[in-house]
Amino acid sequence: MDDPRLGITATVPSEVALAAGRTLVDLNNVLVRGEAPERAVREAESAGFPRNSCAWIKGVYTTIRRLGLAEVVGVSRGDCSNTEALLEILADDGLGTVPFAYPEDRSPDELSRALERFADRLGTDLAGAERWRERLAPIREDLGRLDGLVVAGKRRDAAYFDLALSASDWGGDVQKYAAALERELASGEEPPPAPVRLAYLGVPPAFTDLLPRTAEFGAAFVFAEIPRRFTMPGRSPDLVAQYLAYTYPYGMAFRLGDILPELEKRRVDGVVHYVQSFCFRQIEDILLRRRLPGVPVLTLEGDRPGPLSARDLLRLESFVETLLLRRTGGR
Repeated sequence: MDDPRLGITATVPSEVALAAGRTLVDLNNVLVRGEAPERAVREAESAGFPRNSCAWIKGVYTTIRRLGLAEVVGVSRGDCSNTEALLEILADDGLGTVPFAYPEDRSPDELSRALERFADRLGTDLAGAERWRERLAPIREDLGRLDGLVVAGKRRDAAYFDLALSASDWGGDVQKYAAALERELASGEEPPPAPVRLAYLGVPPAFTDLLPRTAEFGAAFVFAEIPRRFTMPGRSPDLVAQYLAYTYPYGMAFRLGDILPELEKRRVDGVVHYVQSFCFRQIEDILLRRRLPGVPVLTLEGDRPGPLSARDLLRLESFVETLLLRRTGGR
């Protein structure tokens, strides 16, 4: 194996890749944290990708080319419906492609077989992956501790958000990731009080400044639904159980079983639901609003990576102000 790097289009069982000696690269994280991510989208459009298609897929394609990756895992079931077409293009470009599918019915047997196929494709076995699960368990528990500190207002929501998103690939280095997490836990740096408590629901945003701008308005995200799920919260006896509990690959009706108790437990004042342009998950906003009567919801739609627009900033500020008035009884 000349290049141990393995690009991923979404969260996959990292324990399997680590057991195979691979270095995971979450292409979404590289895209949105890199320089000029919007230019990456335009480059894909110049290569023929439609303008009216998901910006993430376009940016991911350019990111793969820029990094010079030789092999990519595409989550063909449980993430983006465009991924299958992306894998076809990558294969035609001469790259190695590895499909991974979360079972539609959450069958333990089907998931076990998917894990076995994934391990076989990468040249390892599930016994080695289970050893990595045990090794990662303390790191996942520390992420849960950091989440609890955010809920208590003792750590910045942005610090947790960033580390939780990076749990998909461990930043390319498990030891460095664990050290960064330990530093954050030990820092003692508390954020200013945030009178409004928000929940962030939906896929990670294309907006590059959502959390700091929200903090400027006096609010904090005490619940980050999908980033939290990337951390695989809670102890699991094995890999199958761990990834059966992973809610992101499934629909809003199933995810609400995780969301509703957390909104109550974390005393959330309002919900920010992020949806991506040209994504089927936009339709899930209907069900979310039906199931959250009495909970204020602000839906933000993003397209290309970049800062919030003036219009969205105004909507966000007004939403936070309204929630603050509700909390203080209009005083």
